[in-house]
Amino acid sequence: MNEANPAPRAAVSLRAVFSPAQWALWSQRPRFVVYCLTIESVVVVATMIYIRAMVVSSHHVIILATLLGLGVLQAELGRTVERVRRRVNGTPHINMTSVWTFAGVLLLPPPLVGALVASLYLHLAVRSWYRLRRVPAYRTVFNGALAILTCYVAHGALAIMQIPTIDAAIDAEWAGVGAVGVGILIYFVTGAIVVVPGLRTRSRTLRALFGGWGENGLELATLCLGALLGLALTTMTLAAGLLIIPPMLMLHRQVLIRQLEAAAARDDKTGLWNTRGWHSIAAGVLTKAERSTRSTFCLLMIDIDFFKKINDTYGHLIGDLVLKAVANQLSDSVRDYDAVARFGGEEFVVLLPDVDEIDGLAVAERIRTRVEQMTVPIYEDGSDVIVTTIDKLSVSIGVAVYPTAGNAIQPVLQAADRALLDAKQAGRNRVVVAA
Repeated sequence: MNEANPAPRAAVSLRAVFSPAQWALWSQRPRFVVYCLTIESVVVVATMIYIRAMVVSSHHVIILATLLGLGVLQAELGRTVERVRRRVNGTPHINMTSVWTFAGVLLLPPPLVGALVASLYLHLAVRSWYRLRRVPAYRTVFNGALAILTCYVAHGALAIMQIPTIDAAIDAEWAGVGAVGVGILIYFVTGAIVVVPGLRTRSRTLRALFGGWGENGLELATLCLGALLGLALTTMTLAAGLLIIPPMLMLHRQVLIRQLEAAAARDDKTGLWNTRGWHSIAAGVLTKAERSTRSTFCLLMIDIDFFKKINDTYGHLIGDLVLKAVANQLSDSVRDYDAVARFGGEEFVVLLPDVDEIDGLAVAERIRTRVEQMTVPIYEDGSDVIVTTIDKLSVSIGVAVYPTAGNAIQPVLQAADRALLDAKQAGRNRVVVAA
């Protein structure tokens, strides 16, 4: 299940949890507070409506206990991996509870699915998240409410298709398989959309809002496993649910490995490619360009003007925020497949495949203009209250093009770097093309 990014503040004390006036929720932006309370109110009202029409059997109770037990077992066995994943993850997080909750959608009345979600999230909060010391109570409650709402929407969609349970899907044969597939898609899309207003990211790129292919593929994989788990618990003994644990743990670990590999190629402060990751991409672009006499690419070397003054005036923590804001502006100013990297300090490099000098100059001017017009809000710690803003930023940019500036990455980089130095010496806040 996708989650809103946790707020960067220390975990609240138990006393504060039971003192509404001290809740960290009230320090958030008003629109988020309204959205948070609205989602939770909708979930409460929907649960009350479902309870009035609910018929619970002993079998439902056994299924609920089985799913909860399996979820807790998997969370306990994968607790260390989950903590590391959360530390290295910079996108909407997939906590992999969907395998249990979607199985619940297929097997249980909605209120019991809500109880399952609430119990799993409570366990995760107590056992896996607390040591991170950055997940306030309102975030756990809000993420749980989003998960419950997503389950309710998926259950409603299946009911409309007249496949309210896995038994009905089995009886409907291929039509049932199709309905479950539609239910998976509805669950997936609903979970992706409802979480967006709760994200703390200030970047509005698709990756920042919805995550990459890896994260979304993981969510779909857990939903498919949830459907298979529902089938196994219905057609086989309940102990068959234990068969899902080993593949879940292996999937969990493989996802961590991929995240660590990706993190090794990323800059910690900005989330851009680091030197190692960028050079790997550049090598591939160069190989492609060498295969065609008409292929080209452009490099932009970018340096924030007077960045030392920002650090000296506001401190290095604020300087890091400026770095990240400029990095976001660079990413938003180019195509998704262009490679933007931080080369160290306040220097960045942008690789533009299949771009000539004229188009590269246009991109550089667009970046320079956007940075000149941007303001960086500085927020009060742990809240969305703006205490000051930093403006009047500028960048100097050097532009070099392959093969005019060189027949390999390094000479083109050096040409762009010389052009950047010329831009600095000419007065900064300008673009210079390598001669």
